Formats: sequence, C-alpha cells, structure tokens
Amino acid sequence: MGSLFLERPAVVLFDRDGTLVHDDPNLRDPKSVRVIDGAASALARLRANGLRIGIVTNQPRIAMRQLALAELDAIHDEIERQLGTIEAWAICPHAPDLGCYCRKPQPGLILAAARRLQHAPHACVMVGDIASDTIAAGRAGASSILVPTAVTLPTEIAAAHHVAATLGAAVDLILASDR
Repeated sequence: MGSLFLERPAVVLFDRDGTLVHDDPNLRDPKSVRVIDGAASALARLRANGLRIGIVTNQPRIAMRQLALAELDAIHDEIERQLGTIEAWAICPHAPDLGCYCRKPQPGLILAAARRLQHAPHACVMVGDIASDTIAAGRAGASSILVPTAVTLPTEIAAAHHVAATLGAAVDLILASDR
C-alpha cells in the first residue's frame, strides 16, 4: 500500500452523522445513538498511534429549534462514552440557508477544529461520507478521505481524491503514511 500523504497527519477530523454514528435526523435521546460498526476500534487505532481526533458537524436542527443545545451536549457525551474522548468538537448550529462560513462545505469548522487542536489545516485529514466533507477540507487546506455510504452519490465518489471502503480502511491509509 502506497503512502497517501507526504507525511502522516497529526489530526484526524471526522464528520459525525453517517461517518461515526448512524444518521438519524430525529435523534434527541442519547440512548438512541448508534455508532457505526468499527468506529470505536478505528479511533482507538488512531489514538494508539498518537493522532489527535476531532469531530466537525453541521447541526441545523439547533437553529430550527428541533434540538436544544443541552440535548446536543448529551448526545455528544454519549458518543464520547462509546468512542472515547474527542479532543475537539466543531459544530455549525446554523440553518442551511443562512450562508454562514462554518457550515460544511465552507471551511470554517475544519479551521476551527485545527485551531483548537493547535495544528495547521494542512496537518489535518477529514474523513466523511459526502462531498460537503471533502469540499470543506479542500477549502481549508486539509486532506480528505471519503468513506461512501448508501447516501453518497456516484459523482461524489468520482470527485473525491481519496476513497476508502470503510473507516478501518481509511485509518489504514492514514497510518500507512510516513511521519
């Protein structure tokens, strides 16, 4: 397996819904959080190899008053209980039509997470399941790996620079990189 990056990234940023947890547009109860098979072991492998982990996620239900911040915090606490510590959370709470700088595919969330983890964006790789994840990474100066799901469009797969069949395969690509 060839090296994907010139040097191993220091930070791996993940999309939340569809990448680390099953996407549930009505999720309110932390007990309903279902992590993707293999996600916990994938993150554990990254941590064991000294990489830092963050999650960047669009959460427009906050702006639409369909989810309270306290509910979101409880969901994120449950995600961390199941996946381990997430060192940086970057959340866009805005409605899709607001045109904010943070909502993926804009680069704001990637830049915010990189800043919180005290690394330049080029030291980060974004792992996500749709084009808005990979586009946001590119706009921020980070690398990306697309892990397709049933909602990923064929055009998104064709446009991605790097594609991995599973989270585990994405971690293999990251860890194969030279330091």
